[in-house]
Amino acid sequence: MQLTVPRRPLRALAGLTTVVALGLAGCGSDDAEEPASGGSGKKAEKVAVLLPDTKSSTRWETQDRPLLEKAFKDAGVEATIQNAEGDKSTQQQQAEQAITNGAKVMLLTNLDSGSGAAIQANAKSQGVKVIDYDRLTLEGQTDYYVSFDNVAVGKLQGQGLVDCLEEKGAEKPAVALLNGSPTDNNATLFAQGYNSVLEPKFEAGEFVKAADQSVPEWDNQKALTIFEQMLQKENNEIDGVLAANDGLGNAAISALKQRKLDQIPVTGQDATAEGIQNILNGDQCMTVYKAIKAEADAAAKLAIALAKGEEPQGVNGKANDGKRDVPSVLLKPVTVTKENIADTVIKDNFLKREEICTGKTTAACEEAGI
Repeated sequence: MQLTVPRRPLRALAGLTTVVALGLAGCGSDDAEEPASGGSGKKAEKVAVLLPDTKSSTRWETQDRPLLEKAFKDAGVEATIQNAEGDKSTQQQQAEQAITNGAKVMLLTNLDSGSGAAIQANAKSQGVKVIDYDRLTLEGQTDYYVSFDNVAVGKLQGQGLVDCLEEKGAEKPAVALLNGSPTDNNATLFAQGYNSVLEPKFEAGEFVKAADQSVPEWDNQKALTIFEQMLQKENNEIDGVLAANDGLGNAAISALKQRKLDQIPVTGQDATAEGIQNILNGDQCMTVYKAIKAEADAAAKLAIALAKGEEPQGVNGKANDGKRDVPSVLLKPVTVTKENIADTVIKDNFLKREEICTGKTTAACEEAGI
């Protein structure tokens, strides 16, 4: 699988750190983890995980952190997990400190490609292996990349909006695009995907592009202001919204409700509890589910192999970072609508029923068979 790039979503609690300490099994046990470097008995190297923030998405602390903690603990590999809370200087300091403390493998979710590339250059100069996690660092020096096929994510969003507008019977609908952060390469890839679906519609005159704007730092409050301005400029005549994730989608939904306007098709991404509730309540027409457990497991397996001096497994594609092809593990995203919530995010235990079936959503859950 080839992924061609131009990508980012997240922010939060400075210096939030978790150390996963792990009793390495002795090399005499048949059930022990394989020691590093071909059974030499050498202890596995330390791993540093650098997460970006908590503002752009809750996933980093509620999903990624515990999943990665468990994976490293189960493998007997010492790992330190830190969150930069959206501060690039903090993330750079965390990286430098992790290397000083002996980390030889780094799992990095950058805040932008410039700061990510600087972290990677320093790591490589000190013999540290780097894995880009979820976000590819453009023109960086990462050894591997683990993420979803983000162009495919965008295509699902674009097709989802088309399907919702057609189901609604909209004729020549006016569509607004709320893109992700302009400094996030992921946002660029999502847009590449959904524009490949929507642009032919605009060019053929079947759809009208009413507005098209990026949201700095995936900030939901800024998205609310931006969409309110879109509505004002278009005299409230917007028929559908391509929102790049659930947070931006909810901002658009909030603006529509504030103006007491009818529900219109709104897309999303990340299958958040809020996004799923909006789908059940008819305010959002779809989201994209990216199984974070699969992503975290794939990244942890790569990092563990590198920490133990083993050959990494699972690489199934490559992503071009602007100057070279990076060996990659690319996972498949899934469209979620009201019809398949039970068979996707609930079945996978990504979300629990009690997280979404509350208040006015309870009746909608029962109607959807959840």
